[in-house]
Amino acid sequence: MYCLKKVIYLFVFALFFVPQSSFAAEPFEAWLLDFKQEALEKGISRQTIDAAFVGVKPIPKVIRLDRKQPEGSMTFAQYKKRVINQNRIDKGRALLGKHRSELGRVSARYGVQPQYIVALWGVETSYGSNTGGFHVVPALATLAHDGRRSNFFRKELINALKIIDGGHIKAAEMKGSWAGAMGQNQFMPSSFHAYAVDHNGDGRRDIWGSTSDIFASTANYLSKNGWKGDEKWGRKVKLTQNLPQSVTGMGNKKSLTAWKGMGVTLLNGNPIPTAPGIKAALVRPDGASGEAFLIYDNYRTIMTWNKSVYFATSVGLLADLIAQ
Repeated sequence: MYCLKKVIYLFVFALFFVPQSSFAAEPFEAWLLDFKQEALEKGISRQTIDAAFVGVKPIPKVIRLDRKQPEGSMTFAQYKKRVINQNRIDKGRALLGKHRSELGRVSARYGVQPQYIVALWGVETSYGSNTGGFHVVPALATLAHDGRRSNFFRKELINALKIIDGGHIKAAEMKGSWAGAMGQNQFMPSSFHAYAVDHNGDGRRDIWGSTSDIFASTANYLSKNGWKGDEKWGRKVKLTQNLPQSVTGMGNKKSLTAWKGMGVTLLNGNPIPTAPGIKAALVRPDGASGEAFLIYDNYRTIMTWNKSVYFATSVGLLADLIAQ
């Protein structure tokens, strides 16, 4: 038992305190030389490459955060309490009012209701107040050098350099999360290229400082991933019957009439509204003892943004509260 504990201790020590990841196959300096050559071959300018990698070294904290496995560490009730608080609701309502005209124009163009744009903004970065304190290039370089998910992060690092090369932001100003999610709506570099919008027409897709670009980029993402502007995300419901676990889950879509027949009601006990052609699934993030939600196709679109039931449900609930 002592030997086993000693082995575990040594592993944990190496994981958390060795600056260079034990998963990496080669020294960082050698890896970086190879990567810079690849970046040149992919059309990124020498000037951008030189500026982006000044003083860049692996960041041990990034590796530690990457090794964490937060799933299962809290219940949905605990998560929701952290994400949906009165301050966030009040601020969301105030910002919805402040930017009503701008959000209205974006909503009309992309078919996404303003409250969902604001709710995603709120959940991701507390309306831009917490965008992450990491420089994106060093963080992505750390993860691209590390052997666990190197191919994915190598591609994201190339995409980040293309953003800099395109003049959208300077390398020193490109900040985000430890995993490279950037700006006030936390796009990965690949998502930036696919969905970011220069809505104010200044020649830059500025998801760091331009609310116009942030709103339009968020709406464009949702729109391109199937958002339906005439539907809700879902709703919290009451179960008047003990439904089997087999009917729960996103893979079990039924008509609203079918759910109504199974004893699913509004929270006040009134019948759920039905509409032809709309199907819903029953989601219970905390299992049989927790809250129940009927979710529609827009919920699935939110999950393309973040594949978390906790996240998608919280965005929907916050959007409803902001819109009240």
